[in-house]
Amino acid sequence: MAIIKPFYCVRPEKEYASRVAALPYDVYNRVEAKEAALQDELSFLNIDRPETGFELSVDMYDERVYQRAKDLLLKRLEDGIYLEDEKRCYYIYELIMEGRPQTGIVACASIDDYQNNIIMKHENTREEKEQDRIRHVDTCSAQTGPIFLAYRSNDIIHNIVERVKEGEALYSFTSEDGITHNVWKVEDDQSIATIEEAFGGINRIYIADGHHRAASAVKVGLKRRKEAKEYDGSEEFNTFLSVLFPEDQLMIMPYNRVVADLNGLSEEKFLSTLSENFYVKNNGAIRVAPEKKGIFGMYLNHTWYEITAKESLLQIEDPVKALDVSLLQDYVLDLILGIKDPRTDHRIDFIGGIRGLGELEKRVNEDMTVAFSMFPTSIQELFAVADANQLMPPKSTWFEPKLRSGLFIHRI
Repeated sequence: MAIIKPFYCVRPEKEYASRVAALPYDVYNRVEAKEAALQDELSFLNIDRPETGFELSVDMYDERVYQRAKDLLLKRLEDGIYLEDEKRCYYIYELIMEGRPQTGIVACASIDDYQNNIIMKHENTREEKEQDRIRHVDTCSAQTGPIFLAYRSNDIIHNIVERVKEGEALYSFTSEDGITHNVWKVEDDQSIATIEEAFGGINRIYIADGHHRAASAVKVGLKRRKEAKEYDGSEEFNTFLSVLFPEDQLMIMPYNRVVADLNGLSEEKFLSTLSENFYVKNNGAIRVAPEKKGIFGMYLNHTWYEITAKESLLQIEDPVKALDVSLLQDYVLDLILGIKDPRTDHRIDFIGGIRGLGELEKRVNEDMTVAFSMFPTSIQELFAVADANQLMPPKSTWFEPKLRSGLFIHRI
């Protein structure tokens, strides 16, 4: 059963919360991160991406970079920008995007649950991507970016969350991208005990987003165990910072694709080959945003097409091969366009659904040849893949809104 614990939270003083809160470290490249960090010295991006304080000539993995993150965090505490709560608590974190609320519980999850597959994964991680966050967490002795977890809805937890939300918010602000962020503190002993017990009755938690952050936090915890030699499980390094959302609160957006060429095929040959496994309908200038599974939009030569998988493809039962992203990969990108590995093939790029269909047209008109708009993967499909101990294809899900970093920190 899942171990989801309250924790001693390091968090910004109320007056600084909106300035501190920053988008996750991995949504920026180095130049973008440096520009964003310069906009406000209190932005948590200065700690999360500490190389922003150095010239671009300095290796972003230099030991001085991680030391700067630690020094900045300690300085923020010393200056009173941050405080550390004196009691282990849960926190309620609500994000509102275009009028749609999404509410989760901020807590610490168990590294043993991660190891024992009570916390389920659906993506592989790469060692080189983990190393940066391992060094960041280990040097700072703090987990600074929460892992986005999901669970099947639970009435007991829901009722406590709704009751707490009736009280005064700890933080309430709207970020520059129009997302409203509200935070409440769960500090009464009865509610804390009830939440912990309710999660103890849930046998599976799922990583929605943040596989590399989770793997890094777990590896630091295991390293600390080895260094300590003796531990009883109560040490802070045995858990990692998370925000847990019930499945019915989550919105997954599509992760669209653009491709540089038609693999040597003429437009006519490409369309005729496509029609072997899909029904192809010319939609002219009308954009296609698929409204159900098995339908794709395609933009080619200033024309939109609606392409629908034929019945034989829709009868696939394997939870991974039946995903729309798999159908597109297996029967179009690989079979026709010759893209065998979308992780490494430079002919393909991925566009988050938040950027809209106009971005697909823009890319095709500028530097690509064909674009595909997708119907979003559902959270139930994600659960099914994880439950089958299988992995999602790359770029299967795009979660919005993004959790802000810097509002909650877990010291280990």
